[in-house]
Amino acid sequence: MTHSLAAADPTVTEFDATVASVDGTDVVLEQTYFYPQGGGQPADRGTIEGVPVEHVETVAGETVHRLAREPSFAAGAEVVATIDEEFRRYTMRAHTASHVLYGAGRRLLDDLGYGGFGITNEKVRVDFETSTEVTDDVLVELERLANRTVWDSRDVSWEAVPREQALDREDVAFNSATEEGVMADADTVRLVTIDGWDVAACGGTHVANTREIGQVTILERSNPGEGLTRVEFAVGPTGIQRRADEHRAILDAASAIGTNVDELATEVERLLEERDSLESEVRDLTDEVLDSRLSGLDTVEKDGLTWRVGVVDGFDANDVGDRLQELAGGQGDVLAVAGGDGRAFVVVATTGEVAANDVVDEVTEEFGGGGGGGPTFAQGGGLDADPPDVVSFLE
Repeated sequence: MTHSLAAADPTVTEFDATVASVDGTDVVLEQTYFYPQGGGQPADRGTIEGVPVEHVETVAGETVHRLAREPSFAAGAEVVATIDEEFRRYTMRAHTASHVLYGAGRRLLDDLGYGGFGITNEKVRVDFETSTEVTDDVLVELERLANRTVWDSRDVSWEAVPREQALDREDVAFNSATEEGVMADADTVRLVTIDGWDVAACGGTHVANTREIGQVTILERSNPGEGLTRVEFAVGPTGIQRRADEHRAILDAASAIGTNVDELATEVERLLEERDSLESEVRDLTDEVLDSRLSGLDTVEKDGLTWRVGVVDGFDANDVGDRLQELAGGQGDVLAVAGGDGRAFVVVATTGEVAANDVVDEVTEEFGGGGGGGPTFAQGGGLDADPPDVVSFLE
């Protein structure tokens, strides 16, 4: 069986090999440095004798290269294999960055467990099992610690250790879900160590020093399952562009409100407080206007009950309804108001001696539309009438 040598020496991106077997487009080499998909890391890209490699996976212990077309060579042939160096370098940086981020999580999150990770072309995800709420402040600190670790230029190394020894170590991050590719054989586990920062069981490709990762940019968080927090981040161009966009947005926001970046948060907080105060003032003034208009309703006496009926413009049915319910009884036994532009509405609030929903039913029967409610409050809308016509009907 041929196991990939990619993790052992990830710097190899071109090598000679003997073809072990060919089955259609599936090729097995006697020795390969292509990384097969597994453990969250995507397969390497590249060519074998100029034929593009579309996928690499482990099948029954063999590293199988799936080519874009059937090759002209056969078993026993000597071939030249070339790995896409740029993509290999990206996966190395991204994979090591996930270990760096997990190391930051060790320092910030309680009851930390490893829930998995994955690399795509644009971003990387790490799933944390933790009881800690990953707030915005935690995200910022995770990113700061990760980038500080890059700056500190910590060495990265890997070695195979006895399986039981690895399982007994409390400092090793180990996920049985990604055990395939981690085990060098049935009795050993490959440990990847970031000096003084993190140790994890891992079968992926890695850089030799954290400085090779470059900038780490956290993109977002989500909750893929109970007890899990997914943190997505980027290394390389995606992360650099994200930070540039955010910086431009911050500068534009500061300029728009007439302050600088350092004072932006304070100024935004002040503006929000000012907005809330103005909204409260507007609500008070609006209530005063509404009360003034409601005080001018016509009065109709019927069967010993006082009806207050009229048109109120400039307010929606909900605003009128809320206020009528507060006033019912104090300003009359039945309060019935029509309003609205185009298709009118009617709102009725009562003390209960006259059923509000019965009044609305009679109005909608006369003018169409629909409505509903109960004995003390009901409203209808979509009436095919002008508000004054509804009021005349009510009177």
